[in-house]
Amino acid sequence: MGTPIIKTEGLRVYYGDRRILDDVNIEIYEGSITAVIGPSGTGKSSLLRSLNRLNDLIPGARVEGRVYYRGVDIYSGRVNVYYLRTRIGMVFQKPVVFPTSIYENVAFGLRINGVDDEGVIRERVEEALRQAALWDEVRDRLDDDAYNLSTGQQQRLCLARTLAIKPDVLLLDEPTSYLDPRSTRKVEDVLLGLKGSMTVVIVTHSLSQARRIADYLLVVMPDEDNVGRVIEYGPAEEVFNNPRDERTREYVSGLIG
Repeated sequence: MGTPIIKTEGLRVYYGDRRILDDVNIEIYEGSITAVIGPSGTGKSSLLRSLNRLNDLIPGARVEGRVYYRGVDIYSGRVNVYYLRTRIGMVFQKPVVFPTSIYENVAFGLRINGVDDEGVIRERVEEALRQAALWDEVRDRLDDDAYNLSTGQQQRLCLARTLAIKPDVLLLDEPTSYLDPRSTRKVEDVLLGLKGSMTVVIVTHSLSQARRIADYLLVVMPDEDNVGRVIEYGPAEEVFNNPRDERTREYVSGLIG
């Protein structure tokens, strides 16, 4: 299966007194694409945010258990959270563009992380836009307002902004749910192009998308107390075709969801 880059042990997530996720024990393999699937409200996004401590920003949220990134417990006191989030970047469901130019949207992460060499910034902006399959569409209008881009282009711009800081791991929370099929395919092609050089974890409600791009499939389902639990995790083809859990079989076949 390869080398684990992220590992969780007994991970639990709470919002106030409400337990969202319980006893998550998984390994995310370096250079792979892992798709996280399951019904709405089962804690998939909370799981994703636990992997780079974005749940820290939610009032009342707390995490128990262990999350290791390259062998280091990210919830230990010796971890620099801001640096961690440069190594484990995230793209959200709805594009969040800044009220500035296309160029400055991509350069933003570099600038706030101390890169001040304009030559380096120009190179990294172009490289990231190329990686996000957006360069050919915007190369002649980098100074234009980012709000002038289509929704699909804005999402790829957000992807480029994250890629510009060269993260080790890329987390995506339903990144194509607002996009048309053509834009969705472009994002999927970008993710497939990153495979091997970057580790990708994507929450998706599209089983077709998971089938197209995932190396591994992680299935989250609610228990009798409506708490999210990982019921199945393994190579995507194996989970789709020979699931061990009956609930997985019903979900991937469309009988529940």
